[in-house]
Amino acid sequence: MDELTYEREYFGHGYTAVAGVDEVGRGPLAGPVVCAAVILPLEEEKRIAGIDDSKKLSKKKRELLAERIKEVALAYSIAEVDEKTIDEINILQATRLCMKKAVEGLAVPPDFVLTDGNMTLDIAPPQKSVVKGDALVCSIGAASILAKVYRDKRMEEYAGEFPGYGFERNAGYGTAEHIKAIGERGICSIHRKTFVKKFLEDREKNSP
Repeated sequence: MDELTYEREYFGHGYTAVAGVDEVGRGPLAGPVVCAAVILPLEEEKRIAGIDDSKKLSKKKRELLAERIKEVALAYSIAEVDEKTIDEINILQATRLCMKKAVEGLAVPPDFVLTDGNMTLDIAPPQKSVVKGDALVCSIGAASILAKVYRDKRMEEYAGEFPGYGFERNAGYGTAEHIKAIGERGICSIHRKTFVKKFLEDREKNSP
């Protein structure tokens, strides 16, 4: 996915700052949801080869691309919404809020916004959702890479603060190791209480 097809199309309609937005971390049992927004240049000599849906790339490749995206982008912004807010307003609304924060954090105000999936945001610029956008739209793919690299590092930091859950390996997702740890030690302050209710109930049933 090296062609900026969508971005060029909107440029042809008079939009000069088309931002791609994506999220990472809707499914984990712990940690924040993270979103990024990216405005890429359209010049051929600044094209970044290898951008794709972050889930399809190796950790090393993602990290290299993230540095390149930060160097080349006209603007980029990374935002997060914590587990307490996720519990308060639900993950869908938390993701929408996070995407809005990422868009509004761009140093270059976008005049059109492309979002991954089927997400309508409470933002001023016109917008369009693209299903599988992280694999089809270059700027959305770039946003997914920045968000994934940022969130993985965040969860590695939390692993030092809350050892025993394997956050450095599972990034807060519900792996067997993580669920076993919840059963043995309960939850920590970055767990999403609305996501781990079942595991806590199981723990209570099994406790002597």
